[in-house]
Amino acid sequence: MPTRLNPYLNFNGNARQAIEFYHSVFGGELTISTYAEGGMPHAPADKDKIMHGQLISTSGYWLMAADTPPEMPFTPGNNISVSLSGDNEPELRGYWEKLSAGGNVMMPLDRAPWGDSFGMLNDKFGISWLVNIAGAGNT
Repeated sequence: MPTRLNPYLNFNGNARQAIEFYHSVFGGELTISTYAEGGMPHAPADKDKIMHGQLISTSGYWLMAADTPPEMPFTPGNNISVSLSGDNEPELRGYWEKLSAGGNVMMPLDRAPWGDSFGMLNDKFGISWLVNIAGAGNT
């Protein structure tokens, strides 16, 4: 699988409605996982919120979306991240190391409940990055 770079949109409880709307616009394949399905510990009231929504359009566009967890700030206008994902572990870890230099690691690149390695950071310019390494082992 090639490494992909795509927008990751964050919402305040309406990610399902948003990603389903974008699906109606762009078509393609839509997958949705809630916080409960993803094994992420959150308050019972948040179990049905979207942990990860992914749309692969018929034209090959990738768009991802999630509801912002309650412990993270939601700021309209600043609710977009850049996602790097794929299965080339050395390439993606290299990007992680370079992007994190001088930045702020929000979640270390480590084994996630869904079996991949995942991390979140803000680079030294304040841009939010998500890195997901498919099927990667523990770090």
